[in-house]
Parts: sequence; C-alpha cells; structure tokens
Amino acid sequence: MAKTLTEFDTIAAISTPIGEGGISIVRMSGEDAVKIANTVFKGANLLKVPTHTIHYGHIIDPALKQTIDEVMVSVMLAPKTFTREDIVEINCHGGIIVTNRILQLLLKQGARMAEAGEFTKRAFVNGRIDLTQAESVMDIVRAKTDRARQVAERQLEGGLLEKIRALRQQILDTLANVEVNIDYPEYDADTITAEQMISVSKSVISKIDHLLATATEGTVLRNGLATAIIGQPNVGKSSLLNYLTKSDTAIVTDVAGTTRDTLEEYVSVKGVPLKLIDTAGIRDTDNKVEKIGVERSKQALAKADLVLLLFDASKNLSAEDYALIEATNKKKRIVILNKTDLEQKITFAEVKKITGSEVVAISVLQEKNIELLEEEIKKLFFKGIKNSNDQVMVTNQRQVSLLEKAKKQLQEVVESLENEIPVDIAQIDFNGAWDTLGEITGDSSPDELVNELFSQFCLGK
Repeated sequence: MAKTLTEFDTIAAISTPIGEGGISIVRMSGEDAVKIANTVFKGANLLKVPTHTIHYGHIIDPALKQTIDEVMVSVMLAPKTFTREDIVEINCHGGIIVTNRILQLLLKQGARMAEAGEFTKRAFVNGRIDLTQAESVMDIVRAKTDRARQVAERQLEGGLLEKIRALRQQILDTLANVEVNIDYPEYDADTITAEQMISVSKSVISKIDHLLATATEGTVLRNGLATAIIGQPNVGKSSLLNYLTKSDTAIVTDVAGTTRDTLEEYVSVKGVPLKLIDTAGIRDTDNKVEKIGVERSKQALAKADLVLLLFDASKNLSAEDYALIEATNKKKRIVILNKTDLEQKITFAEVKKITGSEVVAISVLQEKNIELLEEEIKKLFFKGIKNSNDQVMVTNQRQVSLLEKAKKQLQEVVESLENEIPVDIAQIDFNGAWDTLGEITGDSSPDELVNELFSQFCLGK
C-alpha cells in the first residue's frame, strides 16, 4: 500500500476521553514529533534524550511566554514504536481546557490533526500490524468482558494472522506447482496437478469452516448479544433485569403494566456480554401508552439474538402465553419459570414438553437458581469453544464475508476439476481465493477498504 503525502505528516490528537480526570494524554507521531514537542517543552532537551524515556517539565506557550501545565513527556524513537515512527506522548492534568490548549499549541507548531484511527492506520501502513490486528485494537478498546479482552489480545498477538497466512501459503505452494506444469506440458502432469489442487482446496475449505464456526461466538464477544426479556405483565421481567444488572434500573411493583417502554442495559453473564432489553408486558390493552410499549416490545423481540421467555409458575399457561411461545419459536430462547417460591400450577416438565426449549426454574425474589440461568446462557453460546486464551476467533462481519467468499471460490475449483475443466481455467478461482484471504490480513486489500476500516476508530487511536 503506497503512502500518500499526508501520511508523512506529523499528526497529533488527544488519546484519552475528553472531560475531567486525573491525567490526559496528547499524542504525536511522525518525523517532526520530537522537534515540535521540544518547542513547547521546558525541561530536558527532548532532541538529545534517549529513546523510551519520560521527562518532567512544563508546557510553555512560546508566543505568550506563558506556562500552560506541569507535565510528563514520553519520547519513543522509531522504529520500536507502535507506528514505527517517532512518538511523543504528553501526560498533562485532566480537563478539557488544558488538554485542548496543549493540542492547539502542537498544531500551531506544525503538527496536523490526526484523522480517526490514523495512529493505528500508520502502524498498518508501516508494517507493524496487519488488518486483523488493527481490528483487535478496536476490540480491546470496546471489550465488555474479560473473555472478550482475552480473545482480542490473542488476535493482537497475530493469532488469526498466522492462520490466514498459513492457508495462503498452502495455496501459493500449489500454485507454484501448477505454473511449472503449465510451462512444461510435455510432462503431461495435468492429472497429478488437478488431484493436488482438489486436495489442497478441500483442506483449506475444512480449515475455513473451522474458523467460520467461531464467528457467532466472536461476534457476540465483540458486539454483545441483544437479549429480549419477554413475557406477560408482572411475571418478573424487570426484577430479573435488576438482578442481572445489580441495579434498580426498572421499576418493580405488583401492578401489571408498570413497564411502558423498553429499557436497555449491558451486563456480562459468565463471559457473554448481553445487551439486556426489558420489555413492556405483551398483552391486549386499551391503554394508549401501554399499547405503544407493547408495540416496542414486539419490535425488540424481532431484533433479538436471544429471548428470555418468562412465565409465572404460580399460574396456568394462558392463551397469551401460548401466543408468546409461538412468536418466539424461531428464536434462540431460554424459557424461564419464575416465582417458584409460590405454589406452582405448572411444572418444569410440562413447560419443557410444550416449548421444546431449555427450561430454567427460578425465583428472582429469593435469588434462587439464577446461577443455572447464567450457566444456560453461557452453554448456549460457548458450546464446544475452549475457554482458553489461545482460542482464535473470527470477530466481525468483514472477516466472515471474506472467508465465505474464499470458501466459495475453492468449492468452484473442486467442482470444475471434478468435471474435468482444464487446470488453467480452475486456477482463476484458485488465485482468487488466495487474493480474497489476503484481503482479511490486508496483504491484498484495496486502499478504499483500508480507509473505511480505520475511519471507524476513535480519534487518537
């Protein structure tokens, strides 16, 4: 990927969240980073300090001869830096005014305001990381659970990169043999070449399938699982939300129809990040406000990845309950019998037979058996996935779509050769699969795709 003129600029940005805090960090990267920082820093001569050292001093406005802040300045010289360029990080007191003032000083001295994700983009352009590792940087920032962080860190270490490059090497080695046979047809090795291409294609397809099998779990870890808590009014939906979030987010009373809108909260359940959606009880009602809430509940149900379907164990299933069972039949769901502390009118076995789903009997009021519900959620989405820091997962739709494209191209290779299509024709799809896998790592990605990916990063990253 060729560098543009702007990619040689020295860039600057605030790398910490704007607002009150103990410390803010203003970061620069580029060949003039140390020189620019030295023009506004009073302390050590930054042009002469060793690399990877930190220095105490003050930021001074050169024009006004005015002290802006007391700071610590880190100097890291290329190539052993994140961007493989000279990097300076100014640690100042937290706060909007002082942090912005320092940034503006750096811009006046010749730095350019960094674009979103430009520091990470430079790391990619300069060969420090590949696209899967760049995406893992974003995943670490956005991680909602410790498990998500572990998977992202494994990606940052190059876990997926190693897998993809190994697949590309398999294809490349075979392509080399194909080229030899095309160049020396007198050896009449087409049959051997076709068999080899079929064998390698099937081998790579199998490994792609293994990676794709992790996509659901990887996407859940990255984005969270939209989980709708569904049931009739007053079955304990809000109480369950409050228990799982360890807060009083939802109003809980014994009056049916208290929840009139959908409430959303993020929570980690056994390493699974859930976006819990507490919905209004779904029932027929003449109340205009409650009708709106019921309609929003139906919309939340339609978009949910997982449904927690609650029933009141102290009441017989009603026609409305059967309607909810029907409405959620095509969803991943866990059926929950709540209020087991009361005299039960329906049993675990009955509900399991009627719904055909996993059933958990709990009492939110007495905090009884909710651990079983959490285990069921974990089992549903991590079944067969080793709870290991070494696990490599596909974590976003870009990676999934490219893996599926490469798989399809290899399937075309197998089908063509098995139908005795000439090797040099089948080779077109074989080459295509090699290029497609390269798009995952950035080895063969178009500039537009790279720019789009890094535009999703925050400023200063």
